Amino acid sequence: MATSKGMTIRQLETLCGHWPGVTRDIKWGAELVFSVGGKMFVITPADVGGRLTFKVADERFLELTDQPGIIPSPYLARSHWVGVVEPQRFATEELAGLIRTSYGLVRGKLTKKMQAALGPWPPEQDT
Repeated sequence: MATSKGMTIRQLETLCGHWPGVTRDIKWGAELVFSVGGKMFVITPADVGGRLTFKVADERFLELTDQPGIIPSPYLARSHWVGVVEPQRFATEELAGLIRTSYGLVRGKLTKKMQAALGPWPPEQDT
């Protein structure tokens, strides 16, 4: 069985649409943005999907941006965000893991009160 590559908008919705506190909206006219507690954790073009932009752990930023198909995200690189401009180069499960990490990193910066209100992370079904 072949490993799936890349990530569609539908796969992204299925992956993180049920995580605690996740909201979706369109920003800048054409970008589908997933947020937790009002803070963005992943961005993709709303009309076609494909390119993915998300936060990564500080210690992984240089490692990831050295790979073909991943660049420092314009405007967000100083906060350790990357742009996966060729998602078809990467296994869907690898991308899902990076997005899960992004959610966790962004959620971890929320107030303790807000984190507690969201409930436990990761949820039982995602472990």
